[in-house]
Amino acid sequence: MKYLIIADIHSNLEAFQSVLDDAKNYGGFERVWCLGDVVGYGPDPSACIKLLMGLDPLCVSGNHDQAAVGKIDIGDFNSEAARANRWTAGQLSEDDRDYLLALPEKLVQDDFTLVHGSPRMPVWEYIAHAFTAADNFGYFDTPYCLVGHTHVPFLFEQEDSTVKESYLTDGDILMPAGKRLIINPGGVGQPRDRDPRAAYVIYNSEDGIIHHHRVSYEIGLTQDKMEAAGLPEFLVSRLGWGV
Repeated sequence: MKYLIIADIHSNLEAFQSVLDDAKNYGGFERVWCLGDVVGYGPDPSACIKLLMGLDPLCVSGNHDQAAVGKIDIGDFNSEAARANRWTAGQLSEDDRDYLLALPEKLVQDDFTLVHGSPRMPVWEYIAHAFTAADNFGYFDTPYCLVGHTHVPFLFEQEDSTVKESYLTDGDILMPAGKRLIINPGGVGQPRDRDPRAAYVIYNSEDGIIHHHRVSYEIGLTQDKMEAAGLPEFLVSRLGWGV
């Protein structure tokens, strides 16, 4: 079976739809695993929720998802993120809210643990460096853990008492059999690795191979909608730079 693995859609409908379309170029997928932050920052929270729900995904909760429905305080957000989150909360239907409220913070599926931030702190902790990854390998029992939150595609591999880190680039192929890994597919709706293209991976359970992909989308259209909604200019401009 082929799984589309995505993270950090962040209300960016153009990026999300481009990922779904691009995945068809690689044989498509049967299931979707989403690593949280469906909403926040972008201009189309409700549309992204509805599109995701139509895919019948396994999905975990992210910090922006929880903030949008009042499960966590936005006081820990920076000013731009907090402003966007308040706007997002006002765009959600009751069905949207119910969906986000019901998302679990952690899921285990086959050989994978799914979280947004980290297995130790599923909603908030960033795994951006090998030393943080090393601390987290003891918090999941499966061979592999899938995370989002940093918006950067990374691979952390546990080898004896050390952890190796590597950046994933477009077209990378992983064959993880026999290894313990923490894998971040990168961000769909707001990449932060200086590559503005949407990022995702496809996992084929039959051969155990993971493919990393990037795809361009209509950034200008998303930015126009953000400006029309009055969202912070910094959030608008960063999409074009991938930061």
